[in-house]
Amino acid sequence: MTGPISGRNKPLVLVVDDEEDILELVKYNLKKEGFDVECAENGIQALEMAKESTPDIIVMDIMMPEMDGIQASRHLREHALLRTIPILMLTAKSDESDQVEGLDAGADIYLTKPVSIPVLLSQIKALLRGAKRYDMPVDVLRIADLEIDRDRFEVRQRDREDPIRLARKEFELLYFFASRPGRVFSRQDLLDQVWGHDVYVVDRTVDVHVRKIREKIGEHYIETVKGVGYRFTDQNF
Repeated sequence: MTGPISGRNKPLVLVVDDEEDILELVKYNLKKEGFDVECAENGIQALEMAKESTPDIIVMDIMMPEMDGIQASRHLREHALLRTIPILMLTAKSDESDQVEGLDAGADIYLTKPVSIPVLLSQIKALLRGAKRYDMPVDVLRIADLEIDRDRFEVRQRDREDPIRLARKEFELLYFFASRPGRVFSRQDLLDQVWGHDVYVVDRTVDVHVRKIREKIGEHYIETVKGVGYRFTDQNF
């Protein structure tokens, strides 16, 4: 059993789905595994509950009434106190374009239904383990014109007044790159090191997260090494 990252006795999982049978099935199995569970039936309800209880992880469907999972994930990633909560997207939408849209919205893992309960549980635990790795004392990395604060999950940039807020996996990926400047990493290296060996992620995950980091801090920090992967560079500063 993976411990909570928020000081609770047990991790709290918020499950968001408009299908009652799925909610009950996932809730039953999570409780049996030792998790605390809250359930929401749409994105609006999920946001309200997340603000009240700050769950350790959110399992989110996409196709829901009132506010779908894509919209809800984007709102979560824009919220200062909720943006680092891991999101596992669990949905029947299986096209690559749907997967990219889910990752773009802030999902850390994208799983398609139907998925076995053991696989779902293993991915939830893996996400929690990954989050816990970064729940550590203040540690500020300064490189190029960036200051990367691992305690606050904030990035500051010279000549820019406000901090840059990244989603958890975006931050973890940037920190990993910046702490190893000049080294080239393949996509598989990055998946293993940042997401973990036991986490299932789709092929485009690294590319989507690199693109979102570039959109927020600039194109020139992370270079694409054609046919190999990516590297962080501070040579232009």
